[in-house]
Amino acid sequence: MTADRRAISLSSARADGWLRRLGEGSPNFKQLCDVVGEKIVAFSIIAGVRITALMVDRRSPDATLVDFVVGDEEPEQRLSLGEFRRRLGSVLLDAEPAPEELPDGDLVPERLQALIGFRYVLLAPVFGMGLEDLHVGGDSPPTISVTTNGEENELDLEDFREVVRNQIRAELARSRPASPFSIDLAAIPKATRALEEEDWDGVIEQIGAWPGPLSLLLRTHEGQTLSPEVKATLARALGVLGSAYVRKQRHDWAEEVMRLGIQWGQDGPASGELFRRLGEACVARGRHGEAIGLLRRARSLGEPDREVLPALARCYADRRRYVAAALCAEHAIALGAEDSDMVEILKEAARKLGAPWGRFRERVPAPTAAPGSPPRR
Repeated sequence: MTADRRAISLSSARADGWLRRLGEGSPNFKQLCDVVGEKIVAFSIIAGVRITALMVDRRSPDATLVDFVVGDEEPEQRLSLGEFRRRLGSVLLDAEPAPEELPDGDLVPERLQALIGFRYVLLAPVFGMGLEDLHVGGDSPPTISVTTNGEENELDLEDFREVVRNQIRAELARSRPASPFSIDLAAIPKATRALEEEDWDGVIEQIGAWPGPLSLLLRTHEGQTLSPEVKATLARALGVLGSAYVRKQRHDWAEEVMRLGIQWGQDGPASGELFRRLGEACVARGRHGEAIGLLRRARSLGEPDREVLPALARCYADRRRYVAAALCAEHAIALGAEDSDMVEILKEAARKLGAPWGRFRERVPAPTAAPGSPPRR
């Protein structure tokens, strides 16, 4: 090394996209990430742990059983998902020895990775960090330029490693479940606000640990004797959580959570919203025929037509029930539903129905306000 400070590009040493490329070769990779979590899967690979089987508990995800092996020759082990995460975190947070000087010889990628720490090279892209340049020489310790969210910062190597370790700690904290029956109702407004802001991870962080405790509480005398208002509050919270899971494309968990919410709702004031959310979850999976019954049930339980009719119109259109699709779309538009698809569904239905629809509308004008609900079909 010379006395002058110099920058060495890390373009050949960084590991951007390694997890995605690994997943492309595994047919079950996405399903594994849905259950365990993409970052936890990455942690296991980096720690040399191979997951061999899962026994999924959808109502209490943290109780899911994980079968795994460490290395190539170790016997198979089994842990709950919560304990599995904790063990992985302990392994990755252990100090990893790394050289403090640039190795002699050609600056091949492996030598640069060894200086940074192989573990940290793999973890950086998992947390959205881009490794740009390594700065060495000038009688100063090596530093590294790291890009995060479009901003580039130069850090001492040990500071960079500590940033990565803090990200690991934060991920483990987010996935840590609440204690059984530890339900903080103050989290519900925060989760609802996160849903409105399309912060799906924020919703899950606030109330994602609730389904397991609530499933147990539902079966107890204490749970059965809660006031209707508290039951409705818990049911709505589960509906919000289920909608977040839909947005994360974790559809099986979403439906399990919403059906638990329906049990809590017991046809009370929150049940219409739960049936509507469950119907929307079915729509997201292309199960339009099943969704029709759920959405009609939501209407019968008093869920506002402005919320229900757009999804119902979409379902009827998919099932080629064009009269019902047109009526629902018209009323949704009249009610001011914020769904740009309604106009297109109405046009398509009118085209399919042809002249008879035109003559019908000449005799019976389309709604222009909110005179009532369309016929239930």
